[in-house]
This record gives sequence, C-alpha cells and structure tokens, in this order.
Amino acid sequence: MPHRWIPHEVALADALVPGLLVVFIGCLLVLWLVDTVVGRFGLYRFVWHPPLFRLALFVCMFGSAGLLLFP
Repeated sequence: MPHRWIPHEVALADALVPGLLVVFIGCLLVLWLVDTVVGRFGLYRFVWHPPLFRLALFVCMFGSAGLLLFP
C-alpha cells in the first residue's frame, strides 16, 4: 500500500474537510507570495495579460499539488 502524503480528509474543529481544500489554500498563499515578488520587480510588463497569467499559474500549481493527493 503506497504511503500518502496528504490525507483525503482533514479534521478541522471536529469537521471533516476535503484534503483538496488544504491544497487549494496553500496554493493561494504561494500564488500571493509569487504575485507580490513578480509585481515588486515589475516582471508583469513582460506578460501579455497579467490576470490570465495569474490564473494559469494558479491552475498549474493547484493541479501539480493536487496530484500529491490523488497520485
């Protein structure tokens, strides 16, 4: 039986929430940090459409991190 890094359900205050919710919130925090760094150094001027870039970056991060939950 393979070892899972993230449980399918997480107990928060006696309520079971999906493990993907924890991954989602973690990806939002990482995206916020990356967005702050990229915005501070003015790297968005090299991107055609910054909101679309942010969405694509989040989808890539969330999809990659979600594969840890469901390999």
